[in-house]
Amino acid sequence: MKAQEVATYYLEMHALTALNEKPKPEGFEVIEAQVKNYRFNRYLYQLVGEPWQWWDKLALSDQEWQIYAESPHLRTWFALSQGSIAGYYELKQQADGNIEVAYFGLAPDFMGHGFGGYLLTHALQSAWHWGNPQRVWVHTCTLDHEHALANYQARGMSVYKTETEQTS
Repeated sequence: MKAQEVATYYLEMHALTALNEKPKPEGFEVIEAQVKNYRFNRYLYQLVGEPWQWWDKLALSDQEWQIYAESPHLRTWFALSQGSIAGYYELKQQADGNIEVAYFGLAPDFMGHGFGGYLLTHALQSAWHWGNPQRVWVHTCTLDHEHALANYQARGMSVYKTETEQTS
């Protein structure tokens, strides 16, 4: 496999007022998973992450998944379109009270339909309404969807750090 340079972008938002909302598409619903179930989180991770080579967590044991996904500091929302899972996001509350958008994305069949902007709007609103964060942040990279960085920026997030590395 050919080596390539991968850029990782760290983005943040410091107030809900910075959010540039995208309207909710018709027939698109976002629901919080009120009952925590690590198997569901693992399924969502695989469904959404497969095209982007999200493989790092697939090696986790059931117990490791359970500790991660059923933590009181993690909340999960999933999106439905016409009765099918269209995407999801996870919010992780950090020790300082700030919120990380830990995972975010759409299932492959639902990309290109204008859902990403609204799902991110929902994620950022949910993050700002959890506790009293001073900052909401996320990271993305050049291996993600070609419009990922632009979506974060269009919603009002700003890049505060960029790192590059060579992969093989």
